[in-house]
This record gives sequence, structure tokens and C-alpha cells, in this order.
Amino acid sequence: MPAYNAAQTLEATYERIPEGCCDAIVLVDDRSRDETPDIAERLNLTTIRHRHNRGYGGNQKSCYTKALEMGADIVVMVHPDNQYDPAIIPDLVAPIADGRADAVLASRFLGNPLAGGMPLYKYVFNRCLTFVENVILGQRFTEYHTGYRAFSREALLAINFEANSEDFVFDNEMLVQLVLAKQRFEEVPVRTHYATDSSSVGFWTSTRYGLGCLRVMLESVLERSGIAHFKRYPKQPPREDPRMPQRPPAEESVSKPEATGS
Repeated sequence: MPAYNAAQTLEATYERIPEGCCDAIVLVDDRSRDETPDIAERLNLTTIRHRHNRGYGGNQKSCYTKALEMGADIVVMVHPDNQYDPAIIPDLVAPIADGRADAVLASRFLGNPLAGGMPLYKYVFNRCLTFVENVILGQRFTEYHTGYRAFSREALLAINFEANSEDFVFDNEMLVQLVLAKQRFEEVPVRTHYATDSSSVGFWTSTRYGLGCLRVMLESVLERSGIAHFKRYPKQPPREDPRMPQRPPAEESVSKPEATGS
């Protein structure tokens, strides 16, 4: 869970996670100004506190790095803002566990996101960007901009996600990395709930994000054509497999759940 000021929704999101569907829950708090990390620790989650706000992309980097260090075979990323339905985590995991996919996206557009409260301008932006990206990358995704995803361990190790942006464009860069690394994808439908207590980006932030996505598409064209090379698209798998937990970077502190007797 990449978290920032999620105190109002974190517990409700946690309670909707199906019992027994995961072995551990990691929350990375990006220097929230509310009680998010305290609530996470009360819920007995493995909690990482950034000492400085890194942004949405930087938050996810810490999430995936910690999950790999803990030995996760499948990693699910869900926002703690209660916008996406945690009840479908088993649906996200199944294609990976069955060996059919390396990454699974929870798509709002396999349903009706407008019925879930998605603002009309976001609906239009999403549809237009997805069309352009499908044409450029030769894919058939129903959307590229979902924040609810599952990855195999091998998929995360096959890409250099640390080289990506620290902001919201991280999600798009990561998908392009996986496409260029020839990972297998599936999509599953998800219902969303847009509410006043759910975190959301505004119009101008969405516009900057859209321009950032177009920049990523241009980079992918230059990379595939050989005109230019970007460090986020290495020719060989960039990461070793960290099976043993490592000491956190200096800017992070980690709180682990207390052991309980069975």
C-alpha cells in the first residue's frame, strides 16, 4: 500500500481485504501529515515511514523493494484510499499463480467507471490516452492508468523500476517497461468508488500526468527504433534477487508487526 494522508480510509480499505488472501501487508507512508502510519502500526502492518516526502513513484519503489526483500512471489499494489475494491485481490493473483500472466491490471473500463463516480474529464482523458498508447505499443489494454495491479516476482526483477519517475508518471513508465520486457498481461474488472475521503488528483495535475504519459510514449518509440536509449529500459535484467531482508535506506524507518502466539 503506497500511502499519503490516508488516515480516513486506511482501516476501511484494510477491512475489505479478504482474509487469508495474502501473507503480509506492507504500507509505505510518504511523510503523511495525519495519523496514517500510526493506524498502520495499530493494524499490525509492516510499516515503512519515509523521512522525506518522495512522491507517488518514490513510494511505490519502496513498496516493491520491501516486498521483494521479504521474499514475495506475487505482489499486489492497492491504494489505501478505498477507491478500488480490495475484495478482488484473489482475482488479480489467480492468473499469475496459474502461470498465465506476469502482470495483471484491475481495469475500471471493463465496467462502468462513470457509475462509480469517475469525473467525466478523467474518463475522457483516460480513454484518449489509452487509445494512443495502444496504437504506439501494439497492445489492447482497456486502460493504462489503473492504480491497482499485481506482479509476479520475476516481472518486478525483470525491469529497472528504480530508474522511473518519483511522481504519478511512474505507473505509466512501469507498464511500458513490462511491455518492452515482453511480459504477459491479463486484465480483470474492478468497481471503483470515488468519494470525498478518497485521494484524487485534480484537473491540472491530471493534465501534467497526461503530458508525461505522452513523453513516455515518445521515449518508447525512440528506444525501440534505436534512435536513443534510456536507462529505464536496460537490455538485460537489471536486478539481483534479494532473498534476504536488507537494512532500510537512511531516509526510511521500518516498523514490523509484533509476533503473536498461535
